[in-house]
Amino acid sequence: MLATSSIVATFVGLTGWARAATSSQLGATTAMTVPPQAVLLDPLAINVLGPNGSFRASATEFFNPTNTTPPFFQVFHPDFLKILGPNANIRAVATDPTLLFAHEAPIWVPKTDEVFFASAGGAMVAIDQYQVSKISLKDVASAIEASGPGVTPVNVNATKIDLPETIQATNGGTGLFNGNLVLVTDGNGPLPPSLALVYPEPPYNATVLLDNFFGRQFNSLNDVKIYPGSNKLFFTDSTYGYLYQLRPPPLLPNQVYRFDPDTGSVRVVADGFDKCNGLAFTRDGKTAYVGDSGSNDGLLGINQTKPATIYAFDIDAKSMAFTNRRVFAYIDTGIPDGIQLDAAGNVYAGTGDGAQVWGQDGTLLGKFFLGTVSSNLVFAGDGRLVILADTAIYLAKIAATANTLSFP
Repeated sequence: MLATSSIVATFVGLTGWARAATSSQLGATTAMTVPPQAVLLDPLAINVLGPNGSFRASATEFFNPTNTTPPFFQVFHPDFLKILGPNANIRAVATDPTLLFAHEAPIWVPKTDEVFFASAGGAMVAIDQYQVSKISLKDVASAIEASGPGVTPVNVNATKIDLPETIQATNGGTGLFNGNLVLVTDGNGPLPPSLALVYPEPPYNATVLLDNFFGRQFNSLNDVKIYPGSNKLFFTDSTYGYLYQLRPPPLLPNQVYRFDPDTGSVRVVADGFDKCNGLAFTRDGKTAYVGDSGSNDGLLGINQTKPATIYAFDIDAKSMAFTNRRVFAYIDTGIPDGIQLDAAGNVYAGTGDGAQVWGQDGTLLGKFFLGTVSSNLVFAGDGRLVILADTAIYLAKIAATANTLSFP
């Protein structure tokens, strides 16, 4: 682990990949305190690797030129230091190497200070391992306090919750919405994907709101968000259920939908994706972000010529259709999965090496580098970022505040 107390840092690692910070953007932040787990990478140092450089052969290979042991903060821009703050730290707080228990659908419940989340699905996972679980951040705080100084990992038990068979293979979640978790599911075999509400306390009553588009089953619902200041639910639908041998052949394009639970109206608001994935809204509701994880073809493998891209859209005030599509960011490692924003409008996404963060202009600011895939993340109030990494959950304590939105 590379620690430094000032912006002038010496990078160690592969020749031609890293060097001392110079007069670039990083060099302009001499007054900032760098947290101990941060590694500073000057973009100018990696623009040219040379004829004998160590080039990456695949988007599944990690970009870690300093060979720093994860987890750590990889800083590409001084604005990431503002997000982190001087006392930022990150550690694993729950692990189970035998089960992909922490995959998707993270939802923080302030009343109990718990985070709910879902396990991974697909043909490679036994059906009895599909589950929605929760972890107490109060228990996490107690375990961290008991562990003493430093960033020693702790292992707090997650609690599986019992849900009815109508909730099949949860893959996305948000909320709270009228006091309920909002979940979307892949479906399973002939059982339809669905949009559902689940009360976050025993007996975890569940209500399915939608399971078809005018009689046709959706493909595999992927993620969901509530439009700010409204009760409109927006969700993505893609073909991953079929590609992972979980669902029959698809019946619909990969699209983004809007659902009004008051009227039952459901309509397409965006199309033209290879495989739409995570989505998020700015606080003012004027911009939507949608990830296209097309380069991941499920059991067919990775096609690096397909999208691994987050797109930004304007939102039509009347129809709520997504317009003015433009590239926001292309992911250098893996694909963009779940997306969140902070109060300053910075964009966070689960990716192939952890969680990455971009400024509002699409500049990569830095990474929560885990050295493994993260499919989703969520702010648990201000200053706490919970990152799901399949066999582990990480907690980052940072300076950034949550993108608090107004929901019913």
